[in-house]
Amino acid sequence: MDVFELLTNDHRKVSAIFEQLEQTSDVTTRQTLFAQVKQELDLHAYVEETLFYPKLKEAAETREIILEAYEEHQEVKDLLTEMQGLSPDGDEWSDLLQELKESVEHHVDEEENEMFPQAREVLSASEIDQLGTQIEAAKQQQKQKASSAAPSM
Repeated sequence: MDVFELLTNDHRKVSAIFEQLEQTSDVTTRQTLFAQVKQELDLHAYVEETLFYPKLKEAAETREIILEAYEEHQEVKDLLTEMQGLSPDGDEWSDLLQELKESVEHHVDEEENEMFPQAREVLSASEIDQLGTQIEAAKQQQKQKASSAAPSM
């Protein structure tokens, strides 16, 4: 599978969850959707940071944008951590949600419009497919770990 298609699909999934979050004020629904968006963002960052970014960091043409992407991931992780300790019905949580959404949208825009075109220049077609396959496998492995670690009822 094409790594760019796979990562773009992740971007669309997170965007859809943000839309649902913005359309509800129900606390329970917001908690559920926040847990989903956090899980998706954590998983996406994990596969990018362990498989995709290291490959692109090797090339001079993409090194700078990759270093910036690591910083943007950390900003998103910090916001997620901060939000976890707050109630989803508070103003502070809503403000942080907006900040999180804007940070993610900015990161997605840079990835899709700057990083991905540059990456297509430095990666071969087989590397693009190989990375996609590796990322897909890593995501499945992480999901299995998460579900086996989840408490059973």
